Amino acid sequence: MAKIDYSVKVEPENTSKAIGRELHISPKKSMEICKMIKGMKTTLAKSFLEDVIALKKPVPFRRFKRDVPHRKGKGIMSGRYPKNAALGILQTIEHAEHNAEYKGLDPEVMFINHAAAHRGQITQGRMPRAMGRATAKNKHTTNIEIILKESEE
Repeated sequence: MAKIDYSVKVEPENTSKAIGRELHISPKKSMEICKMIKGMKTTLAKSFLEDVIALKKPVPFRRFKRDVPHRKGKGIMSGRYPKNAALGILQTIEHAEHNAEYKGLDPEVMFINHAAAHRGQITQGRMPRAMGRATAKNKHTTNIEIILKESEE
């Protein structure tokens, strides 16, 4: 397995980091969620992701929006409710909060300084078809990195 490192270098005194490796979630949906939660306070981001899981708030799709329907709400043209991706990112944020508590920082006053999703390893598989043929059935994985920073307030 390749070494996965953070794409941003930060000072370790007032930051907390967590990385989710090879998560079985969609890379495209994860990128859209990471764009949405970047810069949010951790409590606000966690409540937003819980609302996405409960199908109350949609995630606006800005890049991967082909054939994505409109959603009700102010300023949202197209969006979806990616439950699995939201659950994986929520767990990664909680891991970063636990790392902050371990370092002696207060996770309630922290905000998401950096959130990124990168494509992970593709697990190749085959699906048998008629007449002795087979079709590729690949599983895509995603690497999530979350960096929390203490606000200066």
